[in-house]
Amino acid sequence: MQIPQHSSEKFKVRDTGPVHLTPEGLKRLQERLAKLKKALPDYIAEAARTAAYGDRSDNAEYKEAKHILRRTHRQIFSLEDQLKRAVVIKSGRNASGTIQIGSVVLLELNGLASSPQVQKTFEIVGSQETSPEKGRISYQSPLGSALMNHEEGEIIKIKTPKGEQEYRILEIN
Repeated sequence: MQIPQHSSEKFKVRDTGPVHLTPEGLKRLQERLAKLKKALPDYIAEAARTAAYGDRSDNAEYKEAKHILRRTHRQIFSLEDQLKRAVVIKSGRNASGTIQIGSVVLLELNGLASSPQVQKTFEIVGSQETSPEKGRISYQSPLGSALMNHEEGEIIKIKTPKGEQEYRILEIN
């Protein structure tokens, strides 16, 4: 038999650090929260309507409505928590000239002897907005964390499953 969790245990916050977001990311989070809050009365009404069918232990519609309602409450709680901890990323070059969150970095990948050198551009963002295929990497990722606080012209070495990769920092914006 499984011991039920106390309801307050379900809403414990695991991460208490800052949530780094671009202005666009902050707006998306706010819009998602507003959308969930707008839908909440409908979910509450649906749970009340299905509860009226009678015996709740055999009422699949009621169980589904309660599941949706609980999930929506968890998402609202999570989004509100993230917004409280949000730190807006300032894009562009910083005063120190080093790579920071919000920097756009042009790198030259010094590949293996048989492969040509490749240039790639990455924007350093918070973990909420990563999209490697779009060139957006987290400052906590292996490459992102290795690049932090380095300057133009420096060479960064990173161990990967394919072996050690070498990146030259060509430009920081």
